[in-house]
Amino acid sequence: MSTFWSWWVMSLIVLNLGVTLFLFLWGPRAKIPTLPDGTSGHVWAHGTLREGVRRLPRWWLLLSASMFVAGFLYLALYPGFGNSKGALGWTSHAQLAQAVAANDVKLDALMQRFALYPVEQLAADPDAQQMGRTLFDDNCAACHGRNGKGNQLLGAPNLTDNDWLYGGDGKAITSSIHNGRNGVMPPWASLGENHVKNLAQYVLSLSASPHDATRAAAGKPLFATCAACHGADGKGNQALGAPNLTDHVWLYGGTVTDIETTIGGGRQGHMPTWSPRLSDGQIHVLAAYVYHLSHDNDASAQ
Repeated sequence: MSTFWSWWVMSLIVLNLGVTLFLFLWGPRAKIPTLPDGTSGHVWAHGTLREGVRRLPRWWLLLSASMFVAGFLYLALYPGFGNSKGALGWTSHAQLAQAVAANDVKLDALMQRFALYPVEQLAADPDAQQMGRTLFDDNCAACHGRNGKGNQLLGAPNLTDNDWLYGGDGKAITSSIHNGRNGVMPPWASLGENHVKNLAQYVLSLSASPHDATRAAAGKPLFATCAACHGADGKGNQALGAPNLTDHVWLYGGTVTDIETTIGGGRQGHMPTWSPRLSDGQIHVLAAYVYHLSHDNDASAQ
């Protein structure tokens, strides 16, 4: 801090400690006028309660004196009295650096062990799960939720099932986290509102969901435009991130309104790239945790 603020801090400390020390030394010696019965004359409850005057107990005086000594020792040993560095030369930055260095030694050994195993095998390691959970909460939970079940409003997929847009093996999950993903569903409002409604009914029919058979039949020829990404059978394409339309898993919701909105307005999904923020080792552990989320029941059954 600047010289001015250093003197300002020291002045406040001297003033506060000086006033407090004066009151501490003067208080026990102060003469308080008392009545012959040893009370101050203040009464309550029509004289039933009277205020007595007693000296402070010795234990209180000793405890208060020790607090003054501790305060002076702290200011002498540690930074706190203006720009004084204290006799010990302690700084919070140095202590943090020391703690980080000690933690890095332990962490490096752990990360070296984790690197020996593929994602699928590492997913069963309790230590990796614990670290992965922390990484997930810090970086992924905002979109996918702390339980990993996703958020249809954001288009963040559920990570606890076995439905994967880009593949669910260790390599694919690692790639998704490391490089990010950009999903693009183009808008088809140009087809006209009626065709969008027909196409939505056909999409519903692919998963055997309740639908209007007449509109679905009218929409089937229109699906040829969609088949380029979703496939002629509607089962999707993980290479493109085109979802499977034949199951009951919906990224943005599976109601008629949701599907019509998706077809008419399109969707823009973005999975950010985490490689600048996370190291390769952290991504490896995080991928193992995500893999674990969708295979937890498999482990429980063993």
